[in-house]
Amino acid sequence: MNGQSLDPALLETIRQDVLNGSGPVTTERVAAAVNSTGRFLGPSMALAAVESINAELRGLGPLQVIAEAPGVTDIFVNGPDDVWWDRGSGLERIVAPLGREEHVRALAQRLISAGGRRLDEGNPCVDVRIPGGYRVHAVIPPLSPDGTVLSIRIRRDQRFTLSELGEAGMFTPEIHTILHAMMVRRMNFLISGATGSGKTTLLSSLLGLAGAQERLVLIEDASELDPGHAHVVRLESRHGNIEGKGVIGLRELVRESLRMRPDRLVVGECRGSEVRELLMALNTGHCGAGTLHANSADDVPARLEALGALAGMDGAATAAQVSSAVDVVVHLTRTAAGREVRELSLVQAAHGRLTTNRVLRHSAGRVNYGPGWPAFKARLEGGPETC
Repeated sequence: MNGQSLDPALLETIRQDVLNGSGPVTTERVAAAVNSTGRFLGPSMALAAVESINAELRGLGPLQVIAEAPGVTDIFVNGPDDVWWDRGSGLERIVAPLGREEHVRALAQRLISAGGRRLDEGNPCVDVRIPGGYRVHAVIPPLSPDGTVLSIRIRRDQRFTLSELGEAGMFTPEIHTILHAMMVRRMNFLISGATGSGKTTLLSSLLGLAGAQERLVLIEDASELDPGHAHVVRLESRHGNIEGKGVIGLRELVRESLRMRPDRLVVGECRGSEVRELLMALNTGHCGAGTLHANSADDVPARLEALGALAGMDGAATAAQVSSAVDVVVHLTRTAAGREVRELSLVQAAHGRLTTNRVLRHSAGRVNYGPGWPAFKARLEGGPETC
């Protein structure tokens, strides 16, 4: 050993000896394990061994230190020597002490087990939420032939107000005023964007502007929305057991939520047939919002038609439902400078198909208003609340 770090082979021997025992990991147990190897370990190295082995038994193990670094939102493990993180400005490769493939797989199995599920040959692809605000997705061979793959989304406890997001550069003061007015007018809206573009962050901040007397019902696959609001009811989907039984999806939860008298009904991410129930709810007097994966605002109609097809709706039915239920789409994008609101668009039906009508576009710090602005402005400034 060089006095700065533990020899990997020695650490692995100590780890296996300690983990095969019982009781808490202590310096004494580590020292006993070291003695069995015939090697000398100084006080600082003994402490490092204790910390390393304790990491195997809590949180994200050797990835815990990475997860606690400021600004980290995602960690991706493609192999023991292929680890990446996202701190808000795109993916960056990093060095992480993961050992060998069998150690990555053992870590993945422990994390999935902490979420109440199993990761094995019978269940080689699993997604869970575990204590600490982590959403973990794991895939093992043969589905991932190069080895275990881990994708970890980190939920931060920190809440951002709309003003704070504006100060961070997500939108201009003009757009800030418009977003605030949308909430005051109780408009129905969708937030679209690619993965990691800030959809959940923006939606949480907007929901925090809902009136104090309003009841918010949030429906998600895994709880990520965190609005600063006094009256929030959370519903979370349930995976099936090993036989595939007991599944309760977003579609069923949307139906159940209608019996809970929501003032605002929110689906964290629309990605399946639940879109039909949401649209029906928004068309029958309920106020709501949701997020949607799309590469641009112009792609939103095709995405909604595809989701409608999953629910058995043809293009004309989807167009009719969406155009009357959704007031506006807010599209987010990621740039080298960070996440920003790029566009607001109306979604309208034309000849049985959905189209977009641009309200405004934000580019290089400038806001350019489009042909949909007059109609949208009229909704903001006059007439009854939209829901």
